Amino acid sequence: MDETSELLAATVERLLETHCTPAKLLEAERGIWPAPLWAEFETAGLTRALLPEAAGGAGLDPVAALTLVRAVGRHAAPAPLAETMMAGWLLAGAGIEIPDGPLTILAGRAAERPTLQRVGDAWHLTGTVRRVPWGRHAVAAATLVEFAGETLVALVPESGWTVVPGANLALEPRDDLTFDTAIDSKFVAPAAAGTDPAALHRLGAAMRCLAMAGALETVLAMTVDYAQQRVQFGRPIGKFQAIQQNLAVLAGQVVAAGAAADIAADAVASGLPLAEIAAAKARAGEAASIAAGIAHQVHGAIGFAQEHSLHFFTKRLWSWRDEFGNEVEWTLALGRLAAAAGADRLWPDIIAA
Repeated sequence: MDETSELLAATVERLLETHCTPAKLLEAERGIWPAPLWAEFETAGLTRALLPEAAGGAGLDPVAALTLVRAVGRHAAPAPLAETMMAGWLLAGAGIEIPDGPLTILAGRAAERPTLQRVGDAWHLTGTVRRVPWGRHAVAAATLVEFAGETLVALVPESGWTVVPGANLALEPRDDLTFDTAIDSKFVAPAAAGTDPAALHRLGAAMRCLAMAGALETVLAMTVDYAQQRVQFGRPIGKFQAIQQNLAVLAGQVVAAGAAADIAADAVASGLPLAEIAAAKARAGEAASIAAGIAHQVHGAIGFAQEHSLHFFTKRLWSWRDEFGNEVEWTLALGRLAAAAGADRLWPDIIAA
């Protein structure tokens, strides 16, 4: 890790430790926007970490920038840093000026993507997109739309939609947004080469993979600590062989998810290849399922209590594993790739990857 990356990591850890206390996480679950945390993100330039210098970013290596998403997962930060980074990536590729403030992306299924029509010198966007991350708090949304056979990027201000609030299992906002609004021509431009809805979906999968890896690191630390402190039959439960075996399995899953996150980050830096993203998201999702179950088995009922912090992380793991494609979707994608390449290519392709 170079000096800039080390400074970035230290900065984000410090501010997340300050602003992601259990009390603040409970406030976020009740719908309170973490304004001080977001202000710190913007002041430190973290929201633009993935952008090139020409678009107002720091010109960081993408792998270094994506460590922020892993840190967000490690602290269960209740703010759309990943979504803002994704929106900035999309807008920068199209040469559209990126606004300050929290952003979101419209990456719904094909049937839900909004429709863009030309009206004189401007554009008009209509449609409804469901379960948009942090829609109610975003100052603008970035989306990909098809028009006359061309893929365009559009930036939609918050005044351009109405909101039906929703949430995932972790009580993070996942809102339905309905659009019927005019958009100035300066906020619509051709997407960067290779940027299409599938690429945006892969980027979202990589982001969730990184966040899950971070959350799993905290789940492991919490579970080991609890097993060392909780005494049963006169000794810590971590001394019992059955618990030790479960902790070993949990640790193995966390390591596997960490490796998957590294693969996902490298894949973002190298153009979002399908095989790497699919393998990473599927493996991280599997690890999330297994690890969360073990963590709650070790903690017992206390792990579900509001007074304990474990649930902040396991609820996110259960939510994030299904967002931007679950294990079934991505393993099917891998299977189709292998089938298309043919049996003779299976082992060589695995070795090459």
